[in-house]
Amino acid sequence: MRHRFHALCPYFAMFPETFVETWIERLTKPGTLVLDPFCGRGTTPFQALVMGRNAIASDINPVAYCITKAKTNAPLAKSVRRRITELEKRYSSRSWESQRRRLPEFFHHAYRKNTLRQLLYLRDQLDWVNNDVDCMIAALILGSLHGETEKSRSYLSNQMPRTISTKPAYSIRFWEKHGYTAPERDVFELLRSRITYRYESDPPGLRGRVFRADMRELPRLLRATRPSIHCVITSPPYLDVTNFEEDQWLRLWFLGSRTHPTYRVISKDDRHERPERYWDLISDLWRVLGQVLAQKADIVIRIGGKNFDPEGMGKSLQATSIFSQRKVTLVSSETSPIKGKQTGSFRPGSKGCTTEADFHFRMT
Repeated sequence: MRHRFHALCPYFAMFPETFVETWIERLTKPGTLVLDPFCGRGTTPFQALVMGRNAIASDINPVAYCITKAKTNAPLAKSVRRRITELEKRYSSRSWESQRRRLPEFFHHAYRKNTLRQLLYLRDQLDWVNNDVDCMIAALILGSLHGETEKSRSYLSNQMPRTISTKPAYSIRFWEKHGYTAPERDVFELLRSRITYRYESDPPGLRGRVFRADMRELPRLLRATRPSIHCVITSPPYLDVTNFEEDQWLRLWFLGSRTHPTYRVISKDDRHERPERYWDLISDLWRVLGQVLAQKADIVIRIGGKNFDPEGMGKSLQATSIFSQRKVTLVSSETSPIKGKQTGSFRPGSKGCTTEADFHFRMT
């Protein structure tokens, strides 16, 4: 059975765990330390732990950090349930009514009144950065914060995609046009059902190290411990494909950000439309890998982009490896079409990115 933590919180531009599983089996042994410097929803570090490997991960985006930390440092289910009960006992609906009223129009269309009051309370109370139990609760909420309510009762919002947060004005027009209204949901009740479902799979016995940081900070963050990293499996942001900060604005709001989409507030590398800027980012990735990887390390990079030219991007990827200041050899490459594109669910007719490629390098 697929581990139920994998789908804790899906979002746009994520690779499947089968991709990671294949490369881990091919390149590593139990105990090998695997790194993902763009960890996203944590597929690489979590699958590494499931397979008895160790894992280090980093991501500058709070949503990615929260989800990855929850998966790779999962507390006991009973501890999560106990914390939810404690939070529920302290909750007072009236205390959050004034804050609910002050929220922008979008929120009043997106959620029922008490659901929104509960979310405001939990947003204030959860110490998801420093507490593993609170981190898991926050991640469970992120996974249910919005979605296809017509298809499932596991979502809290009015009808929305589960992978991205649509923009406020567009969402309101869509709901009014189709006559959609927010469902009645109790956040505490939903959390308990989500715990039961997710913890049907036992968490891995190992724990990962997760940094909420730009990948360029890894040499400094790892300097004290100097871990022996022999494998990297990662997927940098695709060239001119998606704005994580914009697409995940509602989840970012729950974690403490603003009540509207933002752009380049969290990361200056969120979406590069110009190839030269994009390859500056990839050059910096190679610089980091050259400093933190052990001898004879394997590097697997899945890459893509708008107007994707696999051969050209492969050549650029290999050319920028010179910035590692180490010998880097291309072992293999493979190009494949993107199946079941998520863009179709919220941008009908959008061409977007149709192809991606995997490159396996060896660094000595």
